[in-house]
Amino acid sequence: MVAINRVAKVTKGGKRLSFSALVVVGDGQGRVGWSLGKANEVADAIRKGLTQARKTMFKVPMREKTITHQTIGEYGASRILLKPAAPGTGVRAGGTVRAVCDAAGIKDILAKSLGSNNLVNVIRATITGFQGLEIPEEMIALRHAAFEETL
Repeated sequence: MVAINRVAKVTKGGKRLSFSALVVVGDGQGRVGWSLGKANEVADAIRKGLTQARKTMFKVPMREKTITHQTIGEYGASRILLKPAAPGTGVRAGGTVRAVCDAAGIKDILAKSLGSNNLVNVIRATITGFQGLEIPEEMIALRHAAFEETL
């Protein structure tokens, strides 16, 4: 769980309180997902967030315990620079990016948040960056096959 936010809607009868829970889940083997659960109680918001986050899980391309190449993830005004790191470096990232990396099982990475620090947008930018990663060996094989087809 990354953050819980209390939201108040003002009506003529008073304030109606509800909660939103920003949740990141992962299996530590390269799969990660996130969600924003909303409900009138904190426990229900977390439960909803976890259920939805499990449905949105995807595989992050990894080499050993780091990412395959440098990338920049963008969402809204948030930009996240993600760089692979040497073994033993650890997770050098801010709170929200660190939560996503830990959930995915990434042990060595350098990350820098550029732009907005809105929690939801930072997580979405990080996820966008991870989804933009490719495995170099697969790309070389695809390009080689495409080149042979043109001959």
